[in-house]
Amino acid sequence: MTMSASEFYEAGMALPPAVRKGVALRLLDSLEVADQDSVDQAWTQEISARVDELLAGNVKASSGKQVFAELDARWAARRG
Repeated sequence: MTMSASEFYEAGMALPPAVRKGVALRLLDSLEVADQDSVDQAWTQEISARVDELLAGNVKASSGKQVFAELDARWAARRG
């Protein structure tokens, strides 16, 4: 016997909160493992593209100190 998504949800809502939390976390973990490979692949592609742009001279690197100074200035401007 298989349950529909709404039947599964209703059955889950009948569980005590602590058990429901455990089931929800286990279900979430199952998605994160499945998605991690695609996330890793996307980051690898993004990093490779950024390195290629940097090496080709199409972008200029900024120091971390400079970036944080600019962020601090933006934050200060927003606060007024």
